[in-house]
Amino acid sequence: MKTLLLFGVSPKMGTGYQVLQQAMQQPTPWRCVALVRDAEFANQLNQQGVITVVGDAMDATKVQEICQLAGANTVIVSTLGGSSGAHYEAQRLIMDTAEQCGIHQMLLVTSLGCGDSWSTMSERAKQAFGHALREKSLAEAWLQTSSLNYVILRPGGLITGEITGKAECFSQQEVHGCVHRAELARVILEKIKADKLENKIYAVVDPSLSMNER
Repeated sequence: MKTLLLFGVSPKMGTGYQVLQQAMQQPTPWRCVALVRDAEFANQLNQQGVITVVGDAMDATKVQEICQLAGANTVIVSTLGGSSGAHYEAQRLIMDTAEQCGIHQMLLVTSLGCGDSWSTMSERAKQAFGHALREKSLAEAWLQTSSLNYVILRPGGLITGEITGKAECFSQQEVHGCVHRAELARVILEKIKADKLENKIYAVVDPSLSMNER
């Protein structure tokens, strides 16, 4: 059974949580492992069959523990949020530790506006989200120059809603829009079903949704 190792799972129904729930509902469920901050939440996940380690993604000991627990036959999915300087450092620690533990595959969720899509952002958006986008862009660059096989997903505005089955992935194309977190989780699982990730970056939006729904 292939293992899914998740970073960024919280009890607030975010994308990471959606990925976890959908992964366990697959016809062939994944072995799910997650690093979480809250012990009570970890216990809830344990009761669902999720293997957890309680700790922070900035803690090298905990990240190494969870990577070793997951094993080499693992796909990492990181949906870590945050806009502080610690964001890039945490992502970098995850990637470096994965390499050291023999893990070869990672899917990283960032955002529209990262990397070469920076120029597509409005000045208002750059002012509001610029620091976070720069942190995420650094994480993208570190992953691209690692030995890991990867996919980077840059979703549009994230909103709460059901799976629509209508989100699309765009490569090297300017797009704008939004996507339900549950729908993004569906896209993530579709991407990691492949035996080898393809070292590409995709923007992800749902054309069926209006930006007014945010």
